[in-house]
Amino acid sequence: MKESIESKLGLFFALAVILALIFLEYLGSFGFLQRGLHLHALFKNVQDLKLGDNVKMAGVHVGRVENIVLTNGFADVTMIMGSDSDVRTDSKASISFTGLMSQNYVAIEFGSPGAPKAENGTVLEVTEQPDLGQIFTKLDKAATGLENLTRSFSGDKIDSLLGPLTDFVKDNRTNLTATISNIKAVSDSIAQGKGTVGKLINEDTLYVSAQGAISNLESVGGEVKGVSADAHTLLTNANQIVSDARAGQGTIGKLLTDDSFYKEAAGAMTNLHSILLKIDQGQGSVGQLINDDTFLKDAKLSLQKLDKATESLEDTGPLSILGTMVTSLF
Repeated sequence: MKESIESKLGLFFALAVILALIFLEYLGSFGFLQRGLHLHALFKNVQDLKLGDNVKMAGVHVGRVENIVLTNGFADVTMIMGSDSDVRTDSKASISFTGLMSQNYVAIEFGSPGAPKAENGTVLEVTEQPDLGQIFTKLDKAATGLENLTRSFSGDKIDSLLGPLTDFVKDNRTNLTATISNIKAVSDSIAQGKGTVGKLINEDTLYVSAQGAISNLESVGGEVKGVSADAHTLLTNANQIVSDARAGQGTIGKLLTDDSFYKEAAGAMTNLHSILLKIDQGQGSVGQLINDDTFLKDAKLSLQKLDKATESLEDTGPLSILGTMVTSLF
């Protein structure tokens, strides 16, 4: 009987210990007994995150919150997950929720495929989410302000605001009716294609003309492109000519780069200057002809003698001339 009671007590104690361990494991209190990847994230506000809350990637449960401590103005959240979790060093952690009344969880984004995998103790970069309490506070203030605004519009105030407008409409009912009728007539004319605006809306003449003008502009543009191409060719040829001239090719190039023509021209000018100087000084036949009038006088005398000889020949006959010539010869 005693052994039976001890056995039952031992079994009950063992079951109690197992249940306690399972419960504590579920709450995350015995995370140190597990083998896995421990990661950290520093948040400014954990938004009522608790121990044992889920850690998810793409909505899939990959771990849970193991510990939360305050350090250096941040809440250090320690997460434990499987060692095979695909968490990268550039993965980001944020606190999310599945509904307004649901518990929060830590959401981890996938990092870059080329980034190294996070190791044990890696601190992940965080993305702070807006605090729901602050959002609800702002919504409450906005609702209160809107409520106060609607309360300010009492019946008397609305009448005071809309009263002048109502009186204006009543006093100008005839004019407003005429104006509305005119607007209707104008809209009917436009709908029927009357007037400039009506033709612009209902006819495509202006569109066709504009399209033709655009076509002409395109053709002119093509011609301008052709002219620009010719001008580009001309500039290319001019550049080639200048390049050849600089290289000393051709007559112009030789004139620009070779000084032999300059030397020859300078020598010729020197010789010409020397000749002109001699002529001016009366040297040589040309110089004497230009500077000495003796030759001119002799030429005039010879012409006078020749003139007299021709006159004497005119007075004698042909036989006399022949005799004279024979006599002179023999």
